[in-house]
Amino acid sequence: MLLDGHDPQAIAQAAATLAAGDLVALPTETVYGLGGRADDDAAVAKIFAAKGRPADHPLIVHVLDVADAERFAAQIPPVARRLMDAFWPGPLTVIVKRKPAMAAAAAGGQDSIGLRSPAHPVARALLAAARERGVLGVAAPSANRFGRVSPTQAQHVVDEFEPGLVVLDGGACEVGIESSIVDCSRARPVLLRPGILTPAQIEAAMGEPLSLDGSTLAGVDGVDGGPAAAVAEAAPRASGTLVAHYAPRAIVRLLDTPTLRQKLSAALPVGLAVYSRVDLAGQPVLWRQMPEAAKATAHELFAVLRDLDAAGAAQIWIELPPPDSAWDGVRDRLSRAAAAFEA
Repeated sequence: MLLDGHDPQAIAQAAATLAAGDLVALPTETVYGLGGRADDDAAVAKIFAAKGRPADHPLIVHVLDVADAERFAAQIPPVARRLMDAFWPGPLTVIVKRKPAMAAAAAGGQDSIGLRSPAHPVARALLAAARERGVLGVAAPSANRFGRVSPTQAQHVVDEFEPGLVVLDGGACEVGIESSIVDCSRARPVLLRPGILTPAQIEAAMGEPLSLDGSTLAGVDGVDGGPAAAVAEAAPRASGTLVAHYAPRAIVRLLDTPTLRQKLSAALPVGLAVYSRVDLAGQPVLWRQMPEAAKATAHELFAVLRDLDAAGAAQIWIELPPPDSAWDGVRDRLSRAAAAFEA
């Protein structure tokens, strides 16, 4: 059921659907989410069932503001509050300790919870209308089958699920890849998933260093000693951090530019996404020229993967993006998409 997300009556209908314990697909500035009320374990179970997602893989809870976040958080550490003040509403998820009685199912049974305040006006209107109906927050992973390409347009969601799901159409998502995730539940903040925000931007807002993985915490004051691996294992599970994720039906291959040019000389029929200018004259390929800027590529990335998949490409060859940190989020998604097909 596709509804105009800018229609107040559609927002009211979607909010009533959430309040009743049913699911709604909603646009955010990152990707479309499949939402259910986070304070209702039965509603959360419907999300896991619809996606085919393991019930111990946590969901991000979307809230309107910091006051609503405090309903779910046992406490909000100062570093987490600085991040919320800097980037909310926006494409940043903060993991904090969870109130024991709140959203256990949405958290995948963990004692921590991921919280985000989306910036999309349709998402914010829905959260506000749902709050008036007693919905404290909306658990909303990406609105696609588990492990597959995230949706950035309403039609992508419609294509994924059976008829009957309420889908709010808010247009194409502005960012195009999922939020950055920073774990603030431990002794030092750790980036668990890169997004459109760079580590430098996050560190500037925090006023302290950002660890890029759990192994960097070994030996830090306040963290138990021992092997780095043991510290890494203390990290909470987080959305979108499985090695293999974001995969289309086609096999995805990441290739550096020289290898890409060499393989194209074999004239194999593939789908192709490139950043540099590659001579494709006479080549039997379905190709998409990707933007040279990281933000512009992130905006188009999932739509391009879906487009090449729908066009029937058996393989999708993707040129490795540049190595600088602005591309971390794009590189992360592509690496996980390719990992789904590695032996």
